Amino acid sequence: MQFRHPEILYFLFLLIIPVIVHLFQLRRFKKQYFTNVKLLQELSQQTRKSSVIKKWLLLATRLLLLAALIIAFAQPFFNAKDFKSKSNEMYIVLDNSFSMQAKGKKGELLKRSIEDLLENIPEEATFSLLTTDGQFWNTDIKSSGRDLQKITYSPSEFRLENLMARVNSRKSSVGKDIIVITDAAGLEQKELSSVPKNANTWFLVPEAEHSGNISIDSVYLNQTLDNFYEIGVRINASGDSEKEVPVAITNNGKLLAKTVVKMESGSKTQLFMLPRADFNGSASVSENGLDYDNEYFFSISAPKKIKVLSIGETADSQFLSRIYTAAEFDYLNLPLGQLDYNQIAKQDAIILNNLKEIPAALTTTLKDFYAKGGNIVLIPSAQSTAESLNAFAGSFGKAQYRNVASQEKLITKIAYTHPLYAGVFERKTDNFQYPKAKSSLTLQTATPAVLQFEDQQPFLSGIGNGVSDLFLFGAPIDRANSNFINSPLVVPTFYNMARNIQRSGVVALTIGRNQSFVVQSNLSKDEILTVKNNEVSFIPVQQALNDKVKMSFTDLPSTAGNYGIFNKESRVADVSFNYPRTESRLQPNVDALSGYTIIDNVSEVFDDIKDNRTNTDLWKIFALLALVFLITELLIQKFVK
Repeated sequence: MQFRHPEILYFLFLLIIPVIVHLFQLRRFKKQYFTNVKLLQELSQQTRKSSVIKKWLLLATRLLLLAALIIAFAQPFFNAKDFKSKSNEMYIVLDNSFSMQAKGKKGELLKRSIEDLLENIPEEATFSLLTTDGQFWNTDIKSSGRDLQKITYSPSEFRLENLMARVNSRKSSVGKDIIVITDAAGLEQKELSSVPKNANTWFLVPEAEHSGNISIDSVYLNQTLDNFYEIGVRINASGDSEKEVPVAITNNGKLLAKTVVKMESGSKTQLFMLPRADFNGSASVSENGLDYDNEYFFSISAPKKIKVLSIGETADSQFLSRIYTAAEFDYLNLPLGQLDYNQIAKQDAIILNNLKEIPAALTTTLKDFYAKGGNIVLIPSAQSTAESLNAFAGSFGKAQYRNVASQEKLITKIAYTHPLYAGVFERKTDNFQYPKAKSSLTLQTATPAVLQFEDQQPFLSGIGNGVSDLFLFGAPIDRANSNFINSPLVVPTFYNMARNIQRSGVVALTIGRNQSFVVQSNLSKDEILTVKNNEVSFIPVQQALNDKVKMSFTDLPSTAGNYGIFNKESRVADVSFNYPRTESRLQPNVDALSGYTIIDNVSEVFDDIKDNRTNTDLWKIFALLALVFLITELLIQKFVK
């Protein structure tokens, strides 16, 4: 037992006063006997004995009464079991990603979680609350109640390690209590390593009634016909989703096509035919899962002929002329000796085909071309050295050629998900006539390979800057060294390497990915481009590049939709933005939380803190004892003779 005011215990010395008074009252008297009063003498002795007992009882009750009062004023208490954590700081981590749109028994998971906080956080409690895109530091429920009700869904993915990094950045001399409220969708075990080991951590995992969800993952241009576009809409399904789902295509608010798709598997692609004209609309599904991923916004600009320049001998470039037909491309082949460097800036793609050496002046010109959104393809020559190739490739990023391998190898690995092959393959296949190369160079890049040899070495790889790509072959592809140009792969590979999606395909950027976008526009010194629709208007970071403008989108916009790019009142281009689809799968990974305390509501935490960290005060007990002793004294005075 401990005392908040132990100095008051000095008053216990006052207990000597009742003792002194009592001893004074119990002084001895001389006995005096009378004759013939035997009976009266016996009565007098009995009365004197009773009086002594009464005085001793009164002394005891008065001592206990005074002692109880003194101890009560000293405020005795017992320490709580976890009294050292009493001054801990409280942090609440709230998942407000789109997966929290799922509906539980009492409504949407995020809204119900906020109601739980408003109802169960004590008014006197101080806490800090962190969401994916915001925070409230050192607040209380009275001050932040209205702000909590205004929390909306964030397009950013819920990453526990990012939020824990913000918690850990708050240095403090006391401990930390952390409440994590998340549906645990996509939660990985490695993320939990970011939780402070010395913190008291509780997880509240609101549960959705249905774990099924259907989303539109992407839209791509499958092929361009004379009067129509054929687009592919990729639909993903997870959990107990509906077997049939309606899919609709709208352009500027007008319905163009609608069908019902049967979801026999987890993913399916539905093809649609659209008129070959400017498109600024969306693809949408109707289902009962999450709302945010039911619509995918995209834009298609009226196609213009793509300008492709091949630098190399005409005999080596004949296969390119059969791929880049006059219907879609303005194709030109020039030997290196006849090249006019002024023509490079006018192209959309440059192919360096079988050049023994690449002049330094050409490298410098191509770097500027690449920075302004042009694609480059490098096909090495059998006479090329690793040093000369590195002098060129190293100027664009982390790419390096090494020693030549003279053994014949098959090209067997295809990156089916790479943008070059979007919509090319209906499914992965093992029954394929793989091309081969007799000799090759070891190619190393910072990005995964597009095509690989059977020994995992890259045959085709690429590096990008956000607006353009540099594609690097790991072997000569002339007929003397490889049969790749006779392979079915050659057409989609070179066709898509020349096409820049920003000018000839589906434009659909992802919010929060810091993507860049290049538009054709001649800006004067004080002019800027504005991105807007009927609800939102903003000015992105932009850089003028002669007749082009490179725009960078960091966290803007915050709302998915179709937008226009304007130079004052003139519409320059269309662009569409979508939320990332990382939150579309609703299966919670509760197993990862096996080592943590899982709670049903926030009140459990505060009840636990109250029970384990609140000291047991005893002053009321001693005050009650003082009252009991006072009543006992009165009863002794009245009934004991």
